[in-house]
Amino acid sequence: MVRLRAGGYPLVIGLVTRVGSGRLFVATAQLARLDENSAVLSSDRLDLRGFERRDGELLLRTDILGHRLIDVAAAELRRAYDIELRPTEEGLEVRCLDTRRPARLFGLVARGAGHSSRDWKDFEALIGHTPSTRLRGGFLGVRKLKAAQIADLIEQANRVEGQEILEQVHTDPELEADVFEELEPDTATRLFGDRSDAEVADVLSHMRADDAADAVAELPQRRRDPVLEAMPLALRTKVLTLLGFNPESAGGVMNLDVLAVSAEASVGQAMAAVAQATSVQPEALNTVHAVDAVGRLAGLTTLVMLVQADPAASLQDILDTEPVRVGPDTDLVGVALLMADYNLVTVPVVDVQRRLLGVITFDDVLEATIPDDWRRRERPQHPDAEDGQGASTTSSER
Repeated sequence: MVRLRAGGYPLVIGLVTRVGSGRLFVATAQLARLDENSAVLSSDRLDLRGFERRDGELLLRTDILGHRLIDVAAAELRRAYDIELRPTEEGLEVRCLDTRRPARLFGLVARGAGHSSRDWKDFEALIGHTPSTRLRGGFLGVRKLKAAQIADLIEQANRVEGQEILEQVHTDPELEADVFEELEPDTATRLFGDRSDAEVADVLSHMRADDAADAVAELPQRRRDPVLEAMPLALRTKVLTLLGFNPESAGGVMNLDVLAVSAEASVGQAMAAVAQATSVQPEALNTVHAVDAVGRLAGLTTLVMLVQADPAASLQDILDTEPVRVGPDTDLVGVALLMADYNLVTVPVVDVQRRLLGVITFDDVLEATIPDDWRRRERPQHPDAEDGQGASTTSSER
């Protein structure tokens, strides 16, 4: 048994042993000797009260060797096959873990294979004991990962592990929404199945409208209306608009939050508008759209051209007045081809009167057009992962 210490290494505080049908705790103070071969009691008196684990206490075999851990640097789940304890002035501390699968010969563990020691602090433990997890530091390492990396962890995890990761992410609503945006649709729908309509709507309320619309479309039919009713009115209106388009069309994936400035503005005014557009997807801000008095697309320019132009100049001087644009019914393959042919990172979506409806970003097109068999390929190993570590995780562990 070890006790977690914020910012430090876990300290061995005793053993849990079975006597008859019960389990008893033996504190280190009651031990005359503890080594790799034996534990010797200092007296023949024991507290026979049943063992109960308290917050911040871990059972090494059950909680560490019995669970997978999050390798923060590699953003992957790993198993610990051995634990290294080191003596200190305070007692034995857990210092390192060995996550390399033991070598086997004819089904037996090969001797002399050595160990691959890695620092305890490189990992977050999925211990299935929430109070202890919070004492560990609240998954601070995991929260530094990108949303897509956390989503990958949840995809690798079993149901219990995934829920534990999500419980920690839940304390940051924006991060939680970003993670759900990155999850595979079937995984997100399964996880939403464990939440109430109000809880699902709360997650969706922190998403971009196009991602929220995709999530609603994946919900069972009986849940869609209740979830929509629980959403904020502004978001619900956008989601209903997007749901009216074919999901495989430009209208189905476009972002309704677009930066549009008056065609009569100056370059400096357009730059100020970019600075204030904090609610617009960053990728969509690569392009600034100019519209006339009735919302028709007058032209567009790139953020780079704005930065390089004279702030006092007229925006019209740097506008492309005949930009590549698509209608809401354009299929996504056609959009992808246009973006590739013209080296575009965004494409505006307009109606037959050329009124600006939304914008499609390159990441939306990639997400919608990458073949399913590509998604099943193993992702490249993280450059910070140790050599040989990435190959140790098998499909059965995932």
